[in-house]
Amino acid sequence: MTVRVLVVDDHPVVRSGLIGMLAVTDDIEVVGEAGDGEEALALVESTRPDVVLMDLRMPRRDGVSATGAIVSGYPTTRVLVLTTYDTDTDILHAVEAGAAGYLLKDTPHAELLDGIRAASRGETVLAGPVAARLMSRLRTPAPAAVQPSPRELEVLAAVARGLSNAEIGRELFIGEATVKTHLQRLFTKLDVDDRTRAVTVAIERGLLPSPRR
Repeated sequence: MTVRVLVVDDHPVVRSGLIGMLAVTDDIEVVGEAGDGEEALALVESTRPDVVLMDLRMPRRDGVSATGAIVSGYPTTRVLVLTTYDTDTDILHAVEAGAAGYLLKDTPHAELLDGIRAASRGETVLAGPVAARLMSRLRTPAPAAVQPSPRELEVLAAVARGLSNAEIGRELFIGEATVKTHLQRLFTKLDVDDRTRAVTVAIERGLLPSPRR
């Protein structure tokens, strides 16, 4: 059976290299390519691939967000993350979003091809270093959750409204450096690494109200 694959990466050279490698593989067919998560979702709808090879950090819509949308909207399509990033946060976010596997871009070609085939069969595919990180994380007791302070939530609510650090400082009568300090503490407490993810996680945990539709 031929495995139909969609390649998603914001670097054209990387996409071309992957497509060229897969094109000479008898049992794998590339049905499309995308440069970001938004484009990937549109192509999943039109091509219905068996496997999406998904980069993580891309413009417009990142790989984690796109993975969650694909997994929830197209349950027969498997997402196999292929990235250069092997940090705990990146790995956990991808797994939580429903990725079927997580491979690194220095994975040997034969292992990548086997990973694509395994993902299409519904198997979990993890690079050796990624599996080791996950096992280490599972063996380490999770620290007690630390709730953001009321002031930190005020800052985050302003971020959710689209305000810049300078605008937040003026609104709350604090310095811009203080705003940055509050945000760094929020990132640590919410286990995130950017403003958008901080707002998303805060809404999911009920710390901020959901945006009105």
